[in-house]
Amino acid sequence: MKRIFLPERPDWKQQAEALGFGFHSMYGAPYWDESRAYAFTLREIEDNLEDPSEALWKMCLELVGHVVADPALMSRMSIPEAYHDWITESWRRGDPSLYGRFDFHYDGTGPAKMLEFNADTPTALYETGFFQWLWLEQQIQAGVLPADADQFNAVQDQLIARFQALFSPGCDLHFACVKGNDEERATVQYLQDCAQQADLHPHFVAVEDIGVDGKGQFADTNNVLIQSLFKLYPWEDMLRERFAVHLPTAEMQFLEPPWKAILSNKACLPLLWDMFPGHPNLLPSWFEEDAPTVALEAPHVVKPFFSREGANISLRGISDGDVTTGGHYGAEGRIVQAYTPAATFEDDHAMIGSWIVGDVACGICIREDKALITQDLSRFVPHFIAE
Repeated sequence: MKRIFLPERPDWKQQAEALGFGFHSMYGAPYWDESRAYAFTLREIEDNLEDPSEALWKMCLELVGHVVADPALMSRMSIPEAYHDWITESWRRGDPSLYGRFDFHYDGTGPAKMLEFNADTPTALYETGFFQWLWLEQQIQAGVLPADADQFNAVQDQLIARFQALFSPGCDLHFACVKGNDEERATVQYLQDCAQQADLHPHFVAVEDIGVDGKGQFADTNNVLIQSLFKLYPWEDMLRERFAVHLPTAEMQFLEPPWKAILSNKACLPLLWDMFPGHPNLLPSWFEEDAPTVALEAPHVVKPFFSREGANISLRGISDGDVTTGGHYGAEGRIVQAYTPAATFEDDHAMIGSWIVGDVACGICIREDKALITQDLSRFVPHFIAE
């Protein structure tokens, strides 16, 4: 794994804006950064990222089966009791999953270490699946990258295939996210495009505009009942909305399914460590109240059960001094995780996101920041494979 500096495509910003990637720069700073790229060997990708991602996914599925068999664990994860049976039923009838993203620290040496699993509403999908691949193709054409360069990126093909596996041609599928968030809207639009390529009929509705009819069924702004819904809106929030009471009786398929409320919760990290102690791709983790003194005396990370984009994360006992990000999460509970450093190049720190679509590990994205904690404005840097 190496970081190299490369010439940028001269017209990439114009291309990005023409393709709807308007948030390539935010607040005067680059979000997409192709002034550099990360180079991997095929062995690094296959052995140290792809295979571990699929193994971790299987472990996560085993964990869900363990949790739904013990309602006390769902309570400990701050999942509202009123929805325990519904989540359990979702798991037992095999409600399908669409996608998720593992976040790793990996520097090319030793096993990748899983920081968390974005199982419910991961973004950076469009940047990974489409714009990063476009960058590779054009840089090869320009002679900037060798003709045999490749990329670990079958995300778009796998998404289309997954939609085809889950729905019959011509099916209607609603997509939703909150208003006013360009990144989330781009993620949803990209998924709509993939669904359309899978011969489905995608429809967008803002989360705030979804209504409930007199029979407790959910409908869009045209009073069309929603039969299947992809929602880029976290389960932990949905289960606390005033309309949540209608969720268990709604005749609707959800992507992601209700059982993903278990895996999108950072309380799954100590449970995974308890089930698979010493696994090379896991970091020792505990519920905060259970963390041993020896762990608290060593460098460690404190994370809320529910936290998005690096909010309310604390690094403690590291050489740079304690670091804490702001936010409004943490009331439901927190976990403690052993600290592992990020791959560092000069004064930049890199985190790798590894995508799972269905049961297949199919691509990576890299976020880079001078800060130790990756957040929503951390730069997206492309990658390629070269032997």
